[in-house]
Amino acid sequence: MEFKIEILGTPVPKGRPRWSKHGTYTPPKTKQHEKYIQQCWDAVYGNLSPTDKPLAVQIAFYMPIPKSTTKRAKEFMLIGKIQHTKKPDLDNMAKAVLDGLSGCAYKDDSQIWMLSVKKEYSETPKTVVWVQEVE
Repeated sequence: MEFKIEILGTPVPKGRPRWSKHGTYTPPKTKQHEKYIQQCWDAVYGNLSPTDKPLAVQIAFYMPIPKSTTKRAKEFMLIGKIQHTKKPDLDNMAKAVLDGLSGCAYKDDSQIWMLSVKKEYSETPKTVVWVQEVE
């Protein structure tokens, strides 16, 4: 089976764990974003039990175009002639999505045997995730 969800809004990277006198914790912004990812999954696949099969996952991050961008550069960004090579880091954004889907789309992100991730500019910031069970 193949599943697809769209997570509207600017993609958020996974924050580094923080330490306090009570131990380690995940930053509130990261927790909030992972919860939002789970809500997006539940809105589409609410009653579906997490799969335990091997998975292939594709993630596309559509990043906002900076306001100060010239019209010509914006056109190049939209057709892919200028790639998004700025922060946030692709691996940190992917980690936030994979952790957010863990427990609702799949039992554990260790089930993912293939991962394809990209980021590009868009006038509509969002994240699109495809999860495919592998037989």
